[in-house]
Formats: sequence, structure tokens, C-alpha cells
Amino acid sequence: MADAADKVRALLDTVRVFDAQGVPYALIGGVAVGLHAGVPRATVDTDFAVRSDRRGARLFQAFAESGFELRGEHPHSVNFRHSSGEPVQLAFDESFDPMIDRSEAFRFEGTAIRVVRKEDLIEMKRRAAADPARRRSKALRDQADVEMLRGDAPDPDEGW
Repeated sequence: MADAADKVRALLDTVRVFDAQGVPYALIGGVAVGLHAGVPRATVDTDFAVRSDRRGARLFQAFAESGFELRGEHPHSVNFRHSSGEPVQLAFDESFDPMIDRSEAFRFEGTAIRVVRKEDLIEMKRRAAADPARRRSKALRDQADVEMLRGDAPDPDEGW
């Protein structure tokens, strides 16, 4: 493992696995919030929504063969660790499938990356924030993400 996690390399390597396997996906979570809001958003991992019917051993094997380590399986998600140390989470939820279909391509370093639309990301974040089982700190982050996506983004020149 490298000294520091490499979010960019993990993002691009993940997209390469999806593309090689023909798996529909969309970037979600904090990285997508930052892209849509136009300001960086701190996040501990890189999150993707993946077509719900594509969860399985074949996809997981493709990630393993590409240097990702399986770290955990949960009812609606699977956690991997990129060889750089960056955590990557794949979310499998039927309600995300139409959002994946509506996702838009964002070009970065010569690679087309599917990103969930802003309106869909707001809906995902509202749903997550309203989940009574969600840890309070995550629910508050989701609420803040909704506001940031609606335009309440920080201005580096504003005062206290």
C-alpha cells in the first residue's frame, strides 16, 4: 500500500473495471457532490451506484484481479480497498437503477466517468438523511450536501 491513498487513481481504476465488464454505474457520494457543487468536498471514500442486477462473484473477481481488496459485504453495498489504500464503496439498490440510466458523462484525464445527475444526487442525499438508522453525523453531512448542491456552497473570500 502506498503512503497516501490516491483518490484519482482509485476513481479511474474503478471506472476501468466497470467499463471492461460492461457494468452500468454512476459516481455518487462526496466526490459527486464536489463535482456538482463546484467546490471540493472532503470524503473518506469514493462511492458508486451500480446496477442492482450486476452484484456478484464475476464483478468482485474483476475488482480483485485489478488490485482491489474486498473489505466487507453488506445488504446494499460492498466495500473494496484500492491498492493505494483508497476505500471504494459500491452501492447496489434497485431505486438507484433509473438514476444510473440518467447519469451523465464527465471527462477526466481522457476517461468518461458516469456521474449521477444533480437532481438525483439531491434525492439520494435527502433519502439518506431521513433514514432513522443512519448515524447522526452522516445524516447531518447528507443534509449539508443537499444545501451545497442547491447552491449554498462556501465562498473562500467570505468572512466569519
